[in-house]
Amino acid sequence: MTRKTHLIRTGIFALALGASAGLAFAAGSGGSNDGGNNGSGGGTSTTFQNSPDKLHCKSGQIVKHKTVNGTKKYYCANAQQGALPDDELFEQASALAKAGYYDWALDLFNLMQDKNNPDALNMMGYSHRKAGRMDVAVSYYRKALGINPNLVQAREYLGEGYVAAGRVDLARLELGEIKQRCGMSCDQYIDLKKVIETASN
Repeated sequence: MTRKTHLIRTGIFALALGASAGLAFAAGSGGSNDGGNNGSGGGTSTTFQNSPDKLHCKSGQIVKHKTVNGTKKYYCANAQQGALPDDELFEQASALAKAGYYDWALDLFNLMQDKNNPDALNMMGYSHRKAGRMDVAVSYYRKALGINPNLVQAREYLGEGYVAAGRVDLARLELGEIKQRCGMSCDQYIDLKKVIETASN
């Protein structure tokens, strides 16, 4: 099955079409039921899986996640009529990106109405970088920083990308920018400094 075919089956594209009204949980056609009652829709059970690609969602559904017994699980959910709110799309897309499903995350980020949301642009850069598209990632980081120069998370990710590309000198410049904005005790400074030091040793 091609990725495009699978995305259609998972219903990500159906967000833009507004295929189904109301937000409810729905069982996927594959896998075992780990989650039991989801507390919505009169006790409808939900099939949770450890990764989205184990799900076979119906047309008009999207892949979402929740924490079950301390572990992040993925499940099928019916889409609201029209696109979901930007904050919901951002939350779900970010979770997919952090879990390593970069292209799936980008599909959801691209459905956001606000195309100039710096946090979303930053995470789109993150997704492209992790997928091996550093040049594309830099363009998203730069756009995010053009809107909000104080977005130190974007500077950290950009610096990490520079280190991976062998440009530690440019990463150090971003480290200096982070230091100016939040000091040496903020997480972004500490994390990027550690990456730079590891690469330099």
